[in-house]
Order: sequence, then structure tokens, then C-alpha cells
Amino acid sequence: MSFFIDVQGTLIDDVDKKPIKGSVEFIEYLNSACTPYMVVTNNTKIPSDDFHKFLCNQGFDIPKGNYLDPFMVLKNSVKHKEVMAFGASEFTDALQTMGYDTSSKNPKTMLIASKKDFSSNDYASMIETALGDVALVGMHATSIYAKEGRRFPGVGAILKMVSYATSKPYEIIGKPSVAFYEEARRLLNAQQNSNISFDEIEMISDDAIGDLCGIKELGAKTTLVLSGKCKSEDEISLIKNMIDKIIPSIGDMQKEAIG
Repeated sequence: MSFFIDVQGTLIDDVDKKPIKGSVEFIEYLNSACTPYMVVTNNTKIPSDDFHKFLCNQGFDIPKGNYLDPFMVLKNSVKHKEVMAFGASEFTDALQTMGYDTSSKNPKTMLIASKKDFSSNDYASMIETALGDVALVGMHATSIYAKEGRRFPGVGAILKMVSYATSKPYEIIGKPSVAFYEEARRLLNAQQNSNISFDEIEMISDDAIGDLCGIKELGAKTTLVLSGKCKSEDEISLIKNMIDKIIPSIGDMQKEAIG
């Protein structure tokens, strides 16, 4: 079995950003066992190289080729530079570093990323912008954004709201888009010089709706950890058939593997 592994709430805690108990050891176990894996995160605040370095500095021995986030595939979907960006200031800064013009008066795409304190005026601006001649794009489609012990609407929830208000379709860059998962699988196979299919992959995440349901439809196995935004089985009762396994944290994966 190969693995796709989420980061926030799965490898690192949503509150203090420190490794969740057993997470560093699980990555060490996969490395020592030569088990194929990809760390697939919806990071949209820190440039890809910097976030990968941050994870390594936390003790995770993750080879660079085993890491994928939305910034790394953004250029494949948004080829022009004129964008309107909604998200944390770090998101806008990262886009500008990548060469995107976030102050254009004629944006061709509206990009939405995570932010805990979007206001009603922000939502109004999103709707008004979406009613114009722009493409509506979410950097990912998380169901819930966990921050400082609270749970806020994720980008997926916001996209649905804006789309419902404007009748405009939207595209997703990161998880759970098929294109993102296909790119992760391509990288995995390139590393292994193999042809691993989705039914040979197990996805581990704390986001049942925003991560696991999408990849389940591609044939992958799904494991939900209760160490992040989802706190109990009761919270996913309506989609429980999409989840193959529920465990307290990723540390329990290693316990199962070594018996």
C-alpha cells in the first residue's frame, strides 16, 4: 500500500503547528520501509520550498520529491498574471513572489484561499467580483478551516456560497481536485518508476469532506484521523460510507503496521 498524507491536523497540530504524537515516527517508518508516499497539503500561506523546509525543521524527514501543495500546480491552471486574491496576507504575498499581479484593475481570475476572519464585506466583494468577467477558482476546497481552537468555513464552503449566489461554476487547484490527486500520483510513480493506481493508495487526513470523499471516488482507501478539524465519528455520520477507517491520530497507523 502507498500513502497520500495530509499535513494540518494530521502531521502537525492546528493550534501550535507542532508534530502530532507519532507523526514524525510514522514518516520515519515509511522511509525505512521504503513505502511509497506523498505528503499532500493545501498550504497556501507559505511558499512551497519554505513550507517544506518548515516541516523538515519540525523533524519530518520528507524528501522534496515527496511533497506537493497547490502553489506547485497553480501555474498549470492560472497561466495569466492578473488576479484578484482573497485570503490571508501571507497568501497574497506568496502570489506576488510568484509573479502574480494581485492589484490589477482587470483581473481575469478570482482566487480564494483560507482566512479565519473573512468579513461580510469580504463575502460581498467576492460575490460582486464573481458577477463580473472572471473565473472563480479556489486554491483548495477544505470543508472547515481550523484555527486557534475554532472552526471556520473552509474554502470549499465559501466557494459553494459564492457559486450559489452568482450561478458561476468554480475550479479547484488543490485537494480534492482530480488534477491535484493525479499530479500527486504522477510524482509518486515517477519516484518509484512504477504505475501505482488509486486503488493501491490510502489517503490519511483529518478532513472527511474536503480530502477523503474526493479521493474515495477515484478508488483510493480513506483513513480519517480525529486529531484535527473532525473531532468525532458523529460529525461525519452522513458520509461515513466514504471512510474506510477512523483512528485517533496518525501515530496509530505505525502501531497497526508493526503489530
